[in-house]
Amino acid sequence: MEESKASVVSRLQAVKRKAGKSYGQIAEETGLTNVYVAQLLRRQAQLKPETSPKFRAALPGLPEELLEEMMRAPMRSYDPNLIQEPAFYRLNEAIMHFGESIKDIINEEFGDGIMSAIDFYCSVDKLKGVDGKDRVVITFDGKYLPHTEQKSEHMVSRASGKTMNSH
Repeated sequence: MEESKASVVSRLQAVKRKAGKSYGQIAEETGLTNVYVAQLLRRQAQLKPETSPKFRAALPGLPEELLEEMMRAPMRSYDPNLIQEPAFYRLNEAIMHFGESIKDIINEEFGDGIMSAIDFYCSVDKLKGVDGKDRVVITFDGKYLPHTEQKSEHMVSRASGKTMNSH
């Protein structure tokens, strides 16, 4: 019987706690971003084979079966109840509040399109503000994807004059 995602995540988090390392420390040792490390340990991202030796070195207590599980394509999902957690609520609120302005600037600078969440990097950093207080800096670094004009002549499925169901 396959182990549940929640159980795997719980085990991965236990390995991290036992190692006594932060996401940032693991990120430094693996060359990944801190958010990507967290995504890996929450089974929201896939560990690539070429990165697995660095990950094993950073978390030597990681059992082989968990390392192998991390290299499988994950079920990227989230619990809709997470919005009740204040950190999630505030992030969502910030995106909703600033979203239209961000979209306007993307359109102004790039044209009609969006930011990819696939070809995407994310990090969370801590900085001191001008007032000396801690600041949270969240960086979203995504590839620009232009919307395309949908001309039927550009559809690969129609290019040969055949329909999807014809042989």
